[in-house]
Amino acid sequence: MNTPQPPKSAGLPKVVRAKGSYLWDAEGKRYIDGSGGPAVYCLGHANDEVNEAVFAQMRSLAHGYRYNFTTDALEELTDILRDQTGMAEMVFVTGGSEAVESCLKIALQYHFARGDRTRRTFISRQRSWHGNTLGALGLSGFAERTEAYEGAFIPSIKLSPANAYRPLGPDPGAAAAAELEAAILAHGAETIAAFVFEPVVGAAGGCVPAPEGYAQRVRDICTRHGILMIADEVMCGAGRCGTWRALEFDGVMPDIMSVAKGLAAGYVPLGAALCTAEVWEAILAKDGAFGTGHTFTGHTAGCAAGVAVQRIIQREGLLAKVAANGERLKGWLHQALVDVEAVGDIRGRGHFICAELVADRGTKAPFDAARKLHLKIRAKAMENGLICYPVGGNVDGQNGDIVILAPPYNATEAELVEIVDKTATSIRQVLSAEGLG
Repeated sequence: MNTPQPPKSAGLPKVVRAKGSYLWDAEGKRYIDGSGGPAVYCLGHANDEVNEAVFAQMRSLAHGYRYNFTTDALEELTDILRDQTGMAEMVFVTGGSEAVESCLKIALQYHFARGDRTRRTFISRQRSWHGNTLGALGLSGFAERTEAYEGAFIPSIKLSPANAYRPLGPDPGAAAAAELEAAILAHGAETIAAFVFEPVVGAAGGCVPAPEGYAQRVRDICTRHGILMIADEVMCGAGRCGTWRALEFDGVMPDIMSVAKGLAAGYVPLGAALCTAEVWEAILAKDGAFGTGHTFTGHTAGCAAGVAVQRIIQREGLLAKVAANGERLKGWLHQALVDVEAVGDIRGRGHFICAELVADRGTKAPFDAARKLHLKIRAKAMENGLICYPVGGNVDGQNGDIVILAPPYNATEAELVEIVDKTATSIRQVLSAEGLG
């Protein structure tokens, strides 16, 4: 008889409680949450006001099935998101992958409703991550996470990353936009449904903001060719970069957008796909409703959590705080690592900051993936009582190491300093142990 193998989680500490920016494991060890898990817990943990809002909702009604009823929580959150985004209509789902999947379906339904039935293909970029469902995986340029599923995806044309640190030309934004238009012309605009991108690329690239002028150029190209612009703001949106919509910074409005992680701050799983009035009215005229939807669409307790989280963010002025902290965090991290030759770039916006490690600052060559530096930094950080978000493969899908910080919006200055200090210490310790420091 084969001996059963222990689950992969067997080597992980068991978390038992959390409060604010800290978590404790079963052994009593304390960790500061420097990345909000995977950039989710934007209000920290165990917020009494959010918890009470969820409890109160569940005491009266946990889930009013969306296709039988509307609810106060659903209507209130819809109003909040309309006000924050300028979008006309939306469908609430249970997470980021589902939100992106819904965006794709809304785009296809829109073109179908208008009689544009040849527009079935999507364009996205390498070094992007859009989610774990097959549709979202197919858009993602993240070989480590997509390789096992190749051949089962919806059509997607992949372009080069848009990254000012690793530019395609002297004007990174213009070069990346030109590549998009060339791909549209090569494949035929009449076949393209939408271009999908992260305004600030998250896990696959490492907090990579759109190069200057890039988003405006993309908006113009998509409009001229009748192609929808989909902004995937699951990770970078909902205030993470200091504006509610990440694309606000670039002065651009997408046709469709996805949000999730910071929407309900991880208290209850929640995401949303939103669209403009133009997109919604075409669908409404032809079909009367979105075709996409699920059992837990508009989950009442989830929406109640979202309302509570968004009210706190507004009341406490946290978006302005996050926006102001962005340059401070980058400055502190730069100062803490200024003499470390292996740190090639420190970038990001708001509470969405990244350090990229390189083997050579001049050439920007990454360390070999076999070194597994990001995994060693993750382990060392946990040992030091820090949760951060190191990822590998940011350069070519295999090689490259980044460390992402995404602290709670309401973290204190002392907590932010602790996060930066422990991040720098962990990076230094691993590089020194590897003979690279």
